[in-house]
Amino acid sequence: MVSSSTNDGFVLLWSGGKDAMLAHDVLHSQSPRRIGALLTTVVEQRDTVTMHGTPLALIQRQAEALGIPLHVMEVPADAPNEVYENRLQRVVAPLMSDGYQTIVAGDLFLQDIRAYREKICQDIGVRPLFPLWQRDTMWLARRFVERGYRAVVTSVDTTQLDTAFLGRSFDTAFLNDLPHDVDPCGEHGEFHTFVVDGPPFADPVPIAKEEIYGEDRMRYVRLREIARGTASGEEERGDRSPPRPT
Repeated sequence: MVSSSTNDGFVLLWSGGKDAMLAHDVLHSQSPRRIGALLTTVVEQRDTVTMHGTPLALIQRQAEALGIPLHVMEVPADAPNEVYENRLQRVVAPLMSDGYQTIVAGDLFLQDIRAYREKICQDIGVRPLFPLWQRDTMWLARRFVERGYRAVVTSVDTTQLDTAFLGRSFDTAFLNDLPHDVDPCGEHGEFHTFVVDGPPFADPVPIAKEEIYGEDRMRYVRLREIARGTASGEEERGDRSPPRPT
């Protein structure tokens, strides 16, 4: 664990997606302080990021590429708020002992989500920070692309966005093709992403996209880790070919 003498006391809630990456990007571009730890929530027994479906192994690769220690919180599927809050407090307590006093979140404009995070942080005894709050989401989405970040769409809510967008690269073409009623950052849960490369990455995180799966309203594309030096180059080319359905 990083000691308090070598960090700025910031823990970033890390989904592996573009909003968390943008929070890192905007904070680092506007402040001399730096993120000292990443905190990821995964579904226990599945080891996949909640809502995103990203395997924990890929999140670990991101943390290695960013050079930031990763801390993992496991929760049951569809965990009630009480369980989430208890587990978060359990994970954050040793971080606080090590000098971390601020939790950074990539929330954009949903006031109820912000209020919930603020209450949890108050109960735990840490300060919440929202570096993206109420910024224009199209500006943020285009900043992500223009800054050289690359991401793939890992999940979609089929009541808000067609499955044809699943597995696509998050790029200018994707943004141009989005229906007008879909937020370009997916803040209403329309879609989620996984970042494979960007300016702070020491190395890209090579992935393979496999089958589509899921039930009810959510659909996911299964991502597979590729060993270094054996990448297919699929994401490097910005290939937007859809993965094979099941």
